[in-house]
Amino acid sequence: MSPEFKAVLFDMDDTLLDWSERSADWATYEQDHLRQVYDYVSANVRPLSCSSDEFCQDVRRLSRQSWINAELDLRAPSYGDAILGGLENAGFRRDEIDLNACLKAYAWQIAPGVKLFPEVPQTLAELRARGIEIGMITNASVPMWMRDHELEQCNLLQYFGECRLTAYDVGYIKPHSAIFLRALEILNLSPAEVVFVGDNPAADVAGAQKVGMRAVLRNLGYRSALVSMGEIIPDAEINSLDELLPLFDQWYSGWRG
Repeated sequence: MSPEFKAVLFDMDDTLLDWSERSADWATYEQDHLRQVYDYVSANVRPLSCSSDEFCQDVRRLSRQSWINAELDLRAPSYGDAILGGLENAGFRRDEIDLNACLKAYAWQIAPGVKLFPEVPQTLAELRARGIEIGMITNASVPMWMRDHELEQCNLLQYFGECRLTAYDVGYIKPHSAIFLRALEILNLSPAEVVFVGDNPAADVAGAQKVGMRAVLRNLGYRSALVSMGEIIPDAEINSLDELLPLFDQWYSGWRG
């Protein structure tokens, strides 16, 4: 294996998981899960002073606002803070609430209709078989242990090592350098030894390149204006992860050992 190539970091949504055929309305999906938080708090702390629908609407409003704010300063939105805010508005103090228990009550799981791109397991298995570390950075507003449930449901968790990060975990969203640098710290590798693969030119490609990584754009059938206009230039573009290993053959002679 070439010493210059030791790890691949992947984005999660629309890179490994295909969201194009999601069958559930997100608002309905989210409300169903927030009702479980509402029921947990009502049963284990005390009843809320609002209806479950009002609580759900409040949390969703706070969550949306946190994403709007994140676009301005790249500070990670926190779904946990949105839940705590909704409970505060229902008359609770934050020190009364076990946030981790609330997030567990939410019972995060893969959304209906979301599935793996079919080539993902074989690609990850081949990388691991050749001694390549596999990690993940996703712009999620929840901790990685929640998104691990999706990896488990797809039988993917077996391929990943310790380096699995959400924006929530680090405090910043891609393309902020902090989340990429944290991943390199966990891997104990230099940027030149790591390749990033993602579908978002601004968040994934520009963010990874800024810290010195090579970045591969997964093209989902449309070409971003940022790429078309040459404002962001990926080190390579692929339409399927099937193309990833031959690309590495070109970049890193003998990496397969």
